[in-house]
Amino acid sequence: MTWKNPTFLLRLLLALIGVVIIFLGFNVGFGGIRTLGWQGPTDYVEIINSSAFRTQDSHFRFLGGVWLGIGIVFFAGAFSLRRLRMVLMVLCGVIFIGGIARLSSLDVRTLLSLSVLPSLLAELILFPAIGYWIAKYVSKQN
Repeated sequence: MTWKNPTFLLRLLLALIGVVIIFLGFNVGFGGIRTLGWQGPTDYVEIINSSAFRTQDSHFRFLGGVWLGIGIVFFAGAFSLRRLRMVLMVLCGVIFIGGIARLSSLDVRTLLSLSVLPSLLAELILFPAIGYWIAKYVSKQN
């Protein structure tokens, strides 16, 4: 397999995406709303209702754990692409839906900020493209 082989490049991309998502999943899954601080400051939350915060923090940790699991699947897909083909395509679709959900905030300034825009573009463009790539090449390759 060489770097010119489309499935080699796809496997490399899946591994890289998996590592990034795993990093993000750990950050939120084990850090909650405040995160572990791996992406910047953690002092952006003021707790007014401690009970409500703890409940929402628990939900954030769950979502971070789900994101961590998705990252593990993407990483595993780099090594077991044929077996995980359909799962990876579904996850690409799920991530696209997450990008669409971001748009519901209608906060254009935040959506176009450098803090959000790269993720939004990945969710709305990169992941559907990866899903298409998987559908096109993995069904033909071993």
